Amino acid sequence: MKKIAVFASGNGSNFQAILDQIKAGTLLAEIGLVVCDKPGAAVIKRAENENIPVFHFLPKDYDSKEQFEAEILAHLRKHSIDLVVLAGYMRLIGSTLLQAYGKKMINIHPSLLPAFPGKDAIGQAIDAGVKVTGVTVHYVDEGMDTGPIIAQKSVEINDEDTKETVEEKVHRMEHVLYPTVIQKILN
Repeated sequence: MKKIAVFASGNGSNFQAILDQIKAGTLLAEIGLVVCDKPGAAVIKRAENENIPVFHFLPKDYDSKEQFEAEILAHLRKHSIDLVVLAGYMRLIGSTLLQAYGKKMINIHPSLLPAFPGKDAIGQAIDAGVKVTGVTVHYVDEGMDTGPIIAQKSVEINDEDTKETVEEKVHRMEHVLYPTVIQKILN
């Protein structure tokens, strides 16, 4: 069985969606590790409740990005990780991890890239007045949401939508699209 590592910085709703699909038997993988750069994040508790190993760290405790990425890499190797899945990990990936995982590292982003990269993509879309946003799964590279696109799905924004209702629609789409794409990559 292929093993994935989920990198997350927050609540872990995409982690949970992936885990739910594994439990349902529609995603044939195992979450071998969760990596989190925010020691108080809810995703840690979700993983611990499932007895999934967690490596959490504070970047400020390291002298450089290379240092903490080297430690992450050691954990990925220790757990024999086949694919790294970023799910709300709010940190750019550096050369240490990219050299080791390159085309084995993907990210999900709440917009139709290249539109609205970076933080608060849903807020950016609403502020821009667009009628369609969506979800993108892409390979990770050195840039901010600039890696090659693997899959996209659109989400309509209606006049009555608020930021919260658009977030809800986007999350529902993410929770369907991401496990599907992960399975295709693992195949």
